[in-house]
Amino acid sequence: MPISPLAGKPAPESILANIPRLVTDYFALEPDPAVPAQRVAFGTSGHRGTSLQSSFNEEHILAITQAICIHRRQQGIDGPLFIGIDTHALSEPAFASALEVLAANDVTVMIDDRDGFTPTPVVSHAILNYNRGKKTGLADGIVITPSHNPPEDGGFKYDPPTGGPADSATTKWIQDKANEIIAAGLNDVRRIPFSRAKSAATTHRHDYINTYIDELGAVIDFDAIRAGGLKLGVDPLGGAGVFYWHTIAERFRIPLTVVSEVVDATFRFMTVDWDGKIRMDCSSPYAMRRLIKLKDRFDVAWACDTDHDRHGIVARSSGLLNPNHYLAVAISYLFTHRPKWPGNAAVGKTVVSSSMIDRVAAGIGRTLKEVPVGFKYFVDGLLDGSLGFGGEESAGASFLRRDGRAWSTDKDGIIMGLLAAEMTAALSKDPGELYGDLTKKYGDFFYERIDAPASPEQKKILAALSAKDINVSDVAGEKILNVLTTAPGTKDSIGGIKVVSEGGWFAARPSGTEDVYKLYGESYRSAEHLKRIQDEAQTIVQAAFDKSNAAR
Repeated sequence: MPISPLAGKPAPESILANIPRLVTDYFALEPDPAVPAQRVAFGTSGHRGTSLQSSFNEEHILAITQAICIHRRQQGIDGPLFIGIDTHALSEPAFASALEVLAANDVTVMIDDRDGFTPTPVVSHAILNYNRGKKTGLADGIVITPSHNPPEDGGFKYDPPTGGPADSATTKWIQDKANEIIAAGLNDVRRIPFSRAKSAATTHRHDYINTYIDELGAVIDFDAIRAGGLKLGVDPLGGAGVFYWHTIAERFRIPLTVVSEVVDATFRFMTVDWDGKIRMDCSSPYAMRRLIKLKDRFDVAWACDTDHDRHGIVARSSGLLNPNHYLAVAISYLFTHRPKWPGNAAVGKTVVSSSMIDRVAAGIGRTLKEVPVGFKYFVDGLLDGSLGFGGEESAGASFLRRDGRAWSTDKDGIIMGLLAAEMTAALSKDPGELYGDLTKKYGDFFYERIDAPASPEQKKILAALSAKDINVSDVAGEKILNVLTTAPGTKDSIGGIKVVSEGGWFAARPSGTEDVYKLYGESYRSAEHLKRIQDEAQTIVQAAFDKSNAAR
């Protein structure tokens, strides 16, 4: 993985997004249905793209929204639709396009009462609250966000009445229907002007910020935080929760400093990520350089990505935590400090997350459910309480209310940040120190994820790998014990491959949102052993690419 010379440095003017051009292209460029890269494509979390490349334009949003309206009618979903946007430049135009279609289709829509931004978990929470106890008239939602992707990107995802990401069958139907609508020249799209849509009888204003914050005490122990006398910090990274944090601090009387409330669609205040791009990835040490530099000012601090579904924890003792480390610490703490949780509530993790989580789950006597990448695989478990916690190595997680009921069925970076404050106050140790305690109990684990460029064709090759494509019998000097293409907990495809040896493992899978592939590796031995695993894994992946090229 070549690291850009810009990585970790303030974003120079030369790489900033041209916002006027971005918005103009959203309305002006028309995608060609014959070009695969310009078609609607739902990845792990909705459709993403950029207007500059005709992969996220008005036609896409009109068609996707109309497809959602048709889907709602077919499924008998006739309650309100909760909609939220983040601070990416394409989110506002996409919101306008979506509302024009929703209003024309007589869908009751709940928009933010302040015309502001709404985090992903807040939309999930609103859907679940509305649907609680109902059998009919159920609500669903749309979140307009490309998550932590670069400023040029837009994203659009659908949440069914379960409140979390839609399952694969639903997203495939919406995707295919939207592409069909675009190919037919948008003839099936119902639409009214934005001014009429915003004032339509079906469009209602909803107080997202207070209805979410008012209930935070049901999931976080603020008494413990107040009693801890801590200095806390948060960096919203210019995202959708930017104006939530002061209200949280005032409402619950906690000593929380908001590092910045700047909102700028170029995200010029960010430090540049590993590849020379601006990316609001709160798990990246390059993107998080500003808050890391401030770590000594706080007992614990955190940041959230642009739609606030992900978290990055900065501990005074250790700096930015590896996301896997914090997931393990959170699991260990929650399952021993939530006495009202169901005794059989399991731990959910993705197949590419650290094996430390396996050890922690066993140590606290909880079943482990291992799923493919994608938070949709945790939705049902969080909804019915069979999962107490669901977490992804990419710094996304959610967990149950303190009484054992569902809080959100999508990732919630807000509660994961506040949980860091709660555990630090309750245990008088920050998350970095708590992870150190886990290593003393369960051993040390050496984990790293590498992102590397990959063409669309290479991503397809990687997604189709199977055990027969692994032409070696050992990795880093140790015999291969297993080759997985499905997750143990669900038997669903992992969209790539995982190779397990006695002393570690690696997994490779294509990104669902960018032209990169992700190489995950973990050693139970040493950092040097991990490096051997990574090097040999990259050789295996490259051999698969070369073999496919030779066959063409």
